[in-house]
Amino acid sequence: MPTLPFRPGPVPTGNRTARLLWTAIVDVGPSHDLGASALGHRFLVPITGGRLYDGPDSHGLSGQVLSGSADRQLLRPDGAKELDALYEMRTDARQVITVRNRVIVDPSRRPEGYAMSALTAKVADGPLAWLNRRVLIGTLQSLRPEHSKVVVRAWIAVNH
Repeated sequence: MPTLPFRPGPVPTGNRTARLLWTAIVDVGPSHDLGASALGHRFLVPITGGRLYDGPDSHGLSGQVLSGSADRQLLRPDGAKELDALYEMRTDARQVITVRNRVIVDPSRRPEGYAMSALTAKVADGPLAWLNRRVLIGTLQSLRPEHSKVVVRAWIAVNH
């Protein structure tokens, strides 16, 4: 089997940029302590609703965040948190988007900390079906303790 030459250096990225798809203002309930596990301490944070807003170049993504879901959190021994949220959003056109949002939060990074995620979106056939074929990059911003909300932004890498 032939070996391929290794060329150290930057990975070519071509002409790619990230475009904001949506901003969700997510209402959350009080955290429930689920106790320790072998990997860290577990919590469950209910998702109780919220609002979904289109990105500047996105259309058809405004709507609401549906209640009845939750964010499962693991506080690791190193102080970082792993979040795994599964929730639904319904657009104003009545399309339901199921979102899986896996977040790493590292409060040791100063001054703002680190909270980035990988999201997937599942939706029925129709005008938003292209979301089923994309990986999204997310950011998370907590508005606690002033508000029981978090801000989730979803970005997509696009080729030009």
